[in-house]
Parts: sequence; C-alpha cells; structure tokens
Amino acid sequence: MSKILVIDDESNITELIKYTLEKDNHEVIVAFDGEEGLQLAQLEAPDLIILDIMLPKLDGLEVCRRLRSQQPTTVVPILMVSARGETIDNILGLEMGADDYIAKPFSTRELAARVKANLRRLRYADANKVVDSTRKVSVRDVVLDLDKYEVTVAGQLVSFTPKEFKLLKILITHPGKVFTRDVLLDRVWGFEYHNDSRTVDVHIRYIRQKIEKDPAVPKYIITVRGVGYKFD
Repeated sequence: MSKILVIDDESNITELIKYTLEKDNHEVIVAFDGEEGLQLAQLEAPDLIILDIMLPKLDGLEVCRRLRSQQPTTVVPILMVSARGETIDNILGLEMGADDYIAKPFSTRELAARVKANLRRLRYADANKVVDSTRKVSVRDVVLDLDKYEVTVAGQLVSFTPKEFKLLKILITHPGKVFTRDVLLDRVWGFEYHNDSRTVDVHIRYIRQKIEKDPAVPKYIITVRGVGYKFD
C-alpha cells in the first residue's frame, strides 16, 4: 500500500481522487490549501503527491518548489493538476521539479494509470540503488554521484531536480550517442507523457544553464538538428 497526499481545494475533485485511489488500495490524505499541504508532506512522508496548481494561501507552483527544496520530499514523485490545461502551466510545473502533469477534467482511468506509473518508477529506482558512495561518472569538470543524486561542476555542488538528474545521467553515461526526444521522454517520464516533446527541450535548456560555461554555445549537450541530443 502506498501513501498518497492530495493537495486540492475542490472537495468534489478530492473525493473523486480519493475514491479512485482507495479502490487500488492506496492510503489517501487530503489537504485543501498549499500551507496545509506542505505541513502534511512533512508529517506524513507520502510516497506520491498529487498537487493542484490553483490553491489558496500558496499556489501549487510555490508548493512544488518548496517540496523539492527540503527533505523528505526532494525525490517524492509529484503529479501536478490544473483546470486550465495550458502549456505554460505544464512547463512551469516541470521547471519547478514536478514529475508528471494531468489536466482537468481527467478520467479516473488516466489518473490511476499515471499514479501507478510514477510509483512504479520510484520503486524501480529504489530497488536498483547501489550502496556505494564512490560510484560516480565524470566528464571534464562535470561529476555525477549516482548514489547521492548530486552534480558538481568545477568542484561546486549544483542543484538538480530529479528529472534533470535522470536526463543528464542518460546522456552522460552514453557519450556520443544521439537520443531522440521521444526516447528521452519515454526513459525519463514514461510512455504516458509522449504528447509533448517540448518538455525535453525545457529540461535540456535548464541543464545547460547549470553545466555549460556558455549555454548559448554548449560544449557538453549538443543538439542534433531534426533528431535530438547527445553528450559530447
């Protein structure tokens, strides 16, 4: 059984989500504003968080940013929800560190599938984590600690979201190999997220800002026009 925190101020939506997930034997906790959501995230240590963007007291984007900046929620999967369904919400949520996005109105079947997929990826990561703090990958002045999920650039620790880290890990551990946007979407976000390849571009841009001396003229992550990206 997984513990899922739902942060949404619409009682009809929270009841629907709660009913859907409890049928799949999940424990569901509900918060109706951003501040309460942050408090429950600290107290309950959920396995996954479903987070609405439009919230009273603190909006969902700010809640997401804070969840990603503190323990124990740094790597907890976050599924963002918005009634607006605008692309800008999608991109902003992902930039703040969300793992997935679903627009209202959504079907209960789609919600259950996305929850299942995100929990499955979390369990897979936990099961394959190697207890070896020296397991690192380095290329010139970029170093990934694969067990601590840390990135240093020129000896300085740089903050990465879980998705940014996973994306960089795929590229840096396969130097010279060209990955299409669809392949990167599938490996980092899963098949449920195949409809928006711009998600990859957004994350690549943010990674470049963190590891490249001049993001406009990248030396590490190279764009292969019409195909995708490779780590040089």
